[in-house]
Amino acid sequence: MNEDFQMGAIAATRAMRSVFPATPLLKNEHLSEKFGAEIYLKREDLSPVRSYKLRGAFNAMRKLIPEHDLFVCASAGNHAQGVAFMCSHFGVRGVIFMPVTTPQQKIQKTKKFGGENIEVRLVGDYFDQTLASAQAFCTQEGAYFLSPFDDDDVIEGQASVAVEIEDQLGRAPDWIVLPVGGGGLSAGTRAFFGDRCTYTYVEPIGAPSLGRALEEGAPIDVSPIDSFVDGAAVAKIGQRTFERLKDAKRSEVIHLPEDRICMSIIEMLNVEGIVLEPAGAMSIEVLADIKDQIAGKTVVCVASGGNFDFERLPEVKERAQRFAGLMKYFILRLPQRPGALKDFLGLLGSQDNITRFEYMKKSARNFGSVLIGIETDEPRNFDTLFGALDDAGFTFTDITNDETLAQYII
Repeated sequence: MNEDFQMGAIAATRAMRSVFPATPLLKNEHLSEKFGAEIYLKREDLSPVRSYKLRGAFNAMRKLIPEHDLFVCASAGNHAQGVAFMCSHFGVRGVIFMPVTTPQQKIQKTKKFGGENIEVRLVGDYFDQTLASAQAFCTQEGAYFLSPFDDDDVIEGQASVAVEIEDQLGRAPDWIVLPVGGGGLSAGTRAFFGDRCTYTYVEPIGAPSLGRALEEGAPIDVSPIDSFVDGAAVAKIGQRTFERLKDAKRSEVIHLPEDRICMSIIEMLNVEGIVLEPAGAMSIEVLADIKDQIAGKTVVCVASGGNFDFERLPEVKERAQRFAGLMKYFILRLPQRPGALKDFLGLLGSQDNITRFEYMKKSARNFGSVLIGIETDEPRNFDTLFGALDDAGFTFTDITNDETLAQYII
């Protein structure tokens, strides 16, 4: 089966060359020096739709045409753009269902790629509603529903990433790091390389679909999920993808906190000028977890996508700072007397910068509550500040990691 799959993936890759060139495999000197290994990035963010998703869409559609001429998908991002691009390329019709809450930037990009060949329908506040509408439409119109990952032809198409890596490197890498959402990319890559390399699969901690499936021995719904890493926020790994991943070791799967992933987004942007979406940055951020194991080896990290909305940049920066201990939010109980605020300000260090200040004085009360956000350049500065507050008799509550309060207050 592996040999047949490999031949199919190679054929799919060759066919793709008439549509788009191979994405680059580039050695990254910054990461190589940092981790003591030869680190290569497979730059799927440089594909025509800034992600690998058009590969699976291309492979499935080339096999299904002319038997089918109407394709349907449900997606809020990369899969929608890949399907739209290929509908335009093949000259077939596509109906793309997206949640009503999808950012306009993603809707406009999908329409641009598909042109007159596609129709975008905004249905449902949540993806499950969008998916149900898309599948109902397929039943009614006799259209073909193109899954973003749980489709054999899609998996074969995504395996073209591995085919290109081997061609560009001249061999299989010692180690390959793969982001996991529904499993199409990782399943295709593992099926192509087999046991010729070592794997690390990385998931956001808020959507651990592969890790939980390996623990249970079958795909399991891990809802509710955290949708921040939208390119990998999948509640249940695909049945077909899991069939190819079920022999993976649980120790090969690493879960990363969403805030931590933001650190690599910022680092790659500031140091390398590379724009990555959260899912695309996961394979880089996880290198710190396997640093001792990969020393001296040739490692390929698949940067799966770069569809990043820069309106999210302030949030990403803040989340990275919070994880690094450089940003904190706390509620200060401030005495209602002249000079109290001045006393507090006098305790701040030279590198402590107030980024949020909301003073809510209540009449006929002796104390008022102040929501304060502070960023600094060293985590230890907060130990100094909080010690000074205690010594001065101020009462405060650190709410930085309180998700409930952060959701409603911050």
